[in-house]
Amino acid sequence: MTLMPVPGSTERLHRLRRTLIEAPPDERTARLAGISDAIRRRVLEMIRHARMGHVGGDFSAVDILTVLYLLVLDCDPERPRLPGRDRFIQSKGHSSGALYATLAYAGYFPDARLDTYMDPLSPLNGHPDCRKVPGVETSTGPLGHGLPVAVGTAIAARLDRSGRRTFVLTGDGELQEGSNWEAALTAAHRGLDNLTVVVDRNRLQQGARTEQTAALEPLADKWRAFGFAVRDVDGHDHEALYRELSAPAEPGRPTCLIARTEKGHGVSFMADRVEWHHRVPTGDETARAMEELSR
Repeated sequence: MTLMPVPGSTERLHRLRRTLIEAPPDERTARLAGISDAIRRRVLEMIRHARMGHVGGDFSAVDILTVLYLLVLDCDPERPRLPGRDRFIQSKGHSSGALYATLAYAGYFPDARLDTYMDPLSPLNGHPDCRKVPGVETSTGPLGHGLPVAVGTAIAARLDRSGRRTFVLTGDGELQEGSNWEAALTAAHRGLDNLTVVVDRNRLQQGARTEQTAALEPLADKWRAFGFAVRDVDGHDHEALYRELSAPAEPGRPTCLIARTEKGHGVSFMADRVEWHHRVPTGDETARAMEELSR
């Protein structure tokens, strides 16, 4: 099964972006919140159909992905391999549902393909595969691999004398992998101000809170100690995300944006509950969640 972009999706995305940028902040926030909730509803449908998935981490990342794809990334759904495009790498590959639903919304492939999520032979696997899904820059799944790849991508842009930027979304639990800190050391050493790390700081990982498993705090100080310019943001505040993700980089330093999020965000009985790391909702729970995401 080959995934092809939706004809006219590039113009549609650019038109939507212009509309959002020109809108007053309150109106822009309301529209982005509505789009994020629509993406969350689609993710729920996918997980119910597949009877597997990671709803908690999907929901914590949706607002970040919405702002990136609709407002920030220089991207072209109809030409996903354009050399000058910004690169986005989702290191927390198990949250593929959120990434797929966002890519479909942006027009990288038809929304109907989401109904094949995790089906046998479907390109929409549990972890994103760059050989099968347009818009996926690198295959991710083993935690701690996304940032090292992103550092290499940012170095490549510099060697190419390209102005393209690299963004990478990491889970907070995966920062317990040492590979991230080796990559951070290199990024700062090379002064990669074309690299932005966004940490999905939902404070939960499979089975427990991050601070119970292997404490990360003081997280911001650790990134600063590695040479990053560090900023903090409410990861569900679309306007704040837009402002921070669009802000100019500090010359000669990579950026780390710690996005304070909530696993299962948007649904009251899923929010900040560790069991929703990868639990599949029942029919009644799905109906309740859909109702809450439609208000």
